[in-house]
Amino acid sequence: MRRARGFTLIELMIVVAIIGVLAAIVTPKFSQLVRKSREGSSKGNLSSIRSALAIYYGDQEGLYPANIAVLTAGSKWLSHVPDTKTPDYHPASPMETDDLPSNISDVGGWLYDNDSTDAMYGQVIVNCTHTDSKGSVWSLY
Repeated sequence: MRRARGFTLIELMIVVAIIGVLAAIVTPKFSQLVRKSREGSSKGNLSSIRSALAIYYGDQEGLYPANIAVLTAGSKWLSHVPDTKTPDYHPASPMETDDLPSNISDVGGWLYDNDSTDAMYGQVIVNCTHTDSKGSVWSLY
């Protein structure tokens, strides 16, 4: 007598059920990782803009630019204005609004203070009052 080799239907159903349970556990974690990577990208972009502003400030002997787009002139300080990415709240945008801090309008993009009489002169923040995955308000970065 030859014995048939292979898996029974019950064994296959158990394996499929285990894979389904694992997939149900992994899917929410994966979406959190995607959100955190977008948040990290936006924080890195904010850091790049702030670094370019500091270099511009040094090059111009104590003056900040009129707007962030000036930093891209000739690609000397930035090659382009990077996008803000506030996952789940606003679409990615390089948009810039002036007059920080009185103009936090929660529309996304960057908020830059170009008024030399303000205490926050030369500062750039994310124009969003929502929180990131750790509970920190975006405009406080």
